[in-house]
Amino acid sequence: MTVPRSLQIVLAFGGFAWAWARLHRKAPQQLPERLRSTLERLGTTFVKLGQGLSVRRDVLPAGYREELENLHSNAPPFDPALAVAAIEAAFGQPLAALFSEFERTSFAAASVAQVHRARMRDGTEVAVKVRRPGVSRQVKNDLRLLRRLVRVMQWLLPGLRRQRPLELIDELAKQLRAEINLEHEATNMRRLRPAIERNSVLTMPNVIEPYAARDVLVQEFSHGTPLAAEFGTPRGVEFAGQLLDAYLGQLFLGGVFHGDPHPGNLFSMPDGRLCFHDFGNIGYLDPIARRALALMVEAVSYADAEGTMDAALELGFLTPPIDRRAHTRAISEILDEMATLALSRWSLAETIWRIARLGHGEQFRLPRHLLVLMRTLFLAENTIRALDPDFDLLAALGERRQMLEMAFEQASLAGDKRPLAQRVTRTAEALSTIAADLLRQAQSEDGRPSVLVHHRGLEELELHLGRTGNRLSLALVTLGLYIAGSLLMLHSAGPRIWGDVPVLALVAYAIALLLSLRLVVAIARSGRL
Repeated sequence: MTVPRSLQIVLAFGGFAWAWARLHRKAPQQLPERLRSTLERLGTTFVKLGQGLSVRRDVLPAGYREELENLHSNAPPFDPALAVAAIEAAFGQPLAALFSEFERTSFAAASVAQVHRARMRDGTEVAVKVRRPGVSRQVKNDLRLLRRLVRVMQWLLPGLRRQRPLELIDELAKQLRAEINLEHEATNMRRLRPAIERNSVLTMPNVIEPYAARDVLVQEFSHGTPLAAEFGTPRGVEFAGQLLDAYLGQLFLGGVFHGDPHPGNLFSMPDGRLCFHDFGNIGYLDPIARRALALMVEAVSYADAEGTMDAALELGFLTPPIDRRAHTRAISEILDEMATLALSRWSLAETIWRIARLGHGEQFRLPRHLLVLMRTLFLAENTIRALDPDFDLLAALGERRQMLEMAFEQASLAGDKRPLAQRVTRTAEALSTIAADLLRQAQSEDGRPSVLVHHRGLEELELHLGRTGNRLSLALVTLGLYIAGSLLMLHSAGPRIWGDVPVLALVAYAIALLLSLRLVVAIARSGRL
């Protein structure tokens, strides 16, 4: 099974590479759709990896991200008998003991799971999500094959290493393994519930305890209509404000937030509440990050460049050492430019993203939790604007400034429940220890004080020296192989083919020729000898 699957993956990506070679200059706008269709044909693993890759605003251009966000994982339903067997195996009881009613025909099916409607013995109407048989094994095998393919591509295209594709695959694989585990989704639902219940106009389905396992998840059945039906309507204007309040509460007061506020995951309930669905991806902000994000939102809304930069440093969007004056000037330019936009087009997410990119260059990478945050901000803004095209986000944030101040206070105190006097005393006592540790670190082995100096800005020189050393080593190995082949040819050592041609000499020449080609390609790509 592995060989046909390997061939399918290689042919699929080979086809996309051929399309890229033909279209990247003539019609580059067609390539994102080609990539999406390629991933959809390859199935569950690659659909989910593509959806995860759409989060990486630091890797993909906008056209590719938008197309990958539209990836669908619809699939024909599998045999209901397999679903029943999975449910009974997960909970150790026959189906009749678990449910008074169970619809064997699923009402929704995707490449990871399908969903059946049912009723518990106590009358509660539920949705039973059952993972597709064999999906875990398929994902494991696909990821192993994908890593092998990327290693080969890195050998053929050494410049690809700069993008650190294996690290990216490992990160996406970790997220994918969590998403296909329904017990992980149930954990996400439990963690998000307090943040949702804090707001009376929000709701979400409950996990029906204790019926949550790796392969099966039972949750409340929600009766509602997709939020997209309210776009541009008077109720849509109300829902836009509710969605903004929902995310301000989740981000700043709870620290845990729904990571995919796509309209397809949001429903309007008959009683007017906003209902969240799909909890495979949620984000977390620790108290320090919540405090810094509150500072950033406030500073951006006031066009305070200094305060914005301090918050960006604390969040991790900017990393020291930096030229403070140059960055303050650049942030000020961004804030001034955003201030010239119409209020209905002003974007907090776009402002923060442009600030995050300052000074990072080609190898810009953000930690996943910050990428999830950025994607959530963009999706939430887009959904809010779809509900109310004239929504004034800047004014709305100004009206909710009290919530930001409350979030700042709560985040500053979070994680430490001791009385203020006791916290001050403990901090004062710790100062002497901190000072002693700093002095000890500055002391050399012979007892004399020393200062460790880190050179920065030499990374490019180190890279060039490393490449030069690698090319010299490769050239010496290639020369040695040519000499070895010539000696074997002269002495006719070993088995022969084609009359009197030594096989070992041909092998040496072939390897030397391949290494020579790689050396020539590397030099040609660098643009210089």
